[in-house]
Amino acid sequence: MKTTFKELSYVLPVVTPRRVWNYAKVVSSFYVSKVLKRPVVWGLPIYLLYEPTNYCNLRCPQCPTGTRELARPEGMVDDTEAYRKTVDELAKDSFLVQLYFQGESYLSPKFFEMVEYATSKNLFSEISTNAHFLTDENCRKTIEAGLTKMIISIDGTTQEVFEKYRVRGRLSKVIEGTKRLIEWKKKLGRRNPYIVFQFIVFSHNEHQIEDIKKLGKELGVDEVSIKTAQIYNPENGNELMPRNEQLSRYELGADGHYHIKSDLANHCWFLWHTASVTWDNRVVPCCFDKHAKYQMGDTATQSFRDIWHSKKYTNFRQAILRGRKNIDMCTNCTEGLKVLEA
Repeated sequence: MKTTFKELSYVLPVVTPRRVWNYAKVVSSFYVSKVLKRPVVWGLPIYLLYEPTNYCNLRCPQCPTGTRELARPEGMVDDTEAYRKTVDELAKDSFLVQLYFQGESYLSPKFFEMVEYATSKNLFSEISTNAHFLTDENCRKTIEAGLTKMIISIDGTTQEVFEKYRVRGRLSKVIEGTKRLIEWKKKLGRRNPYIVFQFIVFSHNEHQIEDIKKLGKELGVDEVSIKTAQIYNPENGNELMPRNEQLSRYELGADGHYHIKSDLANHCWFLWHTASVTWDNRVVPCCFDKHAKYQMGDTATQSFRDIWHSKKYTNFRQAILRGRKNIDMCTNCTEGLKVLEA
């Protein structure tokens, strides 16, 4: 997703010399690693992804949480000690805490506490939500907690289209919740959160792209993002794939099968700049490891720095540099994707 100039103005308040220096170390070590073909890690992650819960109220058909195919336990953070410890380790060097992975963050009773703690450390905080829990109370709490950015999933401008992917969802709740959040921002005199409408393009909604842009403008959101859809097992095609191939992550190959529009080069920026942690404190390589198959450590029992620089993490980065195509979760990854998200 591209960063707009308006969004950049929300980032600037968290910029410090130490964080910029860490960013420079992360970027330079990544490029050195690409050249040497061996992992060199000089900094700490720029982003921390910490999952409040993997429960969700919707049943989206291409989401392992929605389809109940997630191969790890369901649950939610019930004690923020490990989260706070990890934030404390990273706060002086990192820029952002992303409080979502799988699941709907508002279902976690510790969600607001987690946002407040990130805010107390002057960190940019971000969530993605299906916006079905934006009640008056939750809108007020969200703003008072200091959330910096909210991505609202809205994949249709009519109920008929919206519910084809957001199964069990109500478009009216999303729209009313968005209005309510904007009203509370005005009432409290706050600039945050930066609000994004995220529209994932499928075959059944690709005709509504201009409509969602219009709706976003009418409601007063800060940005409308058009995103390509991830499809599991896309080789033989899927009815959800857009007819306009320019709006798809996949293209039909000469072999008659669909392939992701990525060269799957032997490197991965995520492994140098982002740390991903599940609700039960398991560190995984990135957000594409939805099942936590490649666990690197446990923040409840280990120092994050020890995990980040561990032999296990080093070996995984080395495996990526040797042959990314050999790691199953990487074969459907957007790293190096030829199609741009708008």
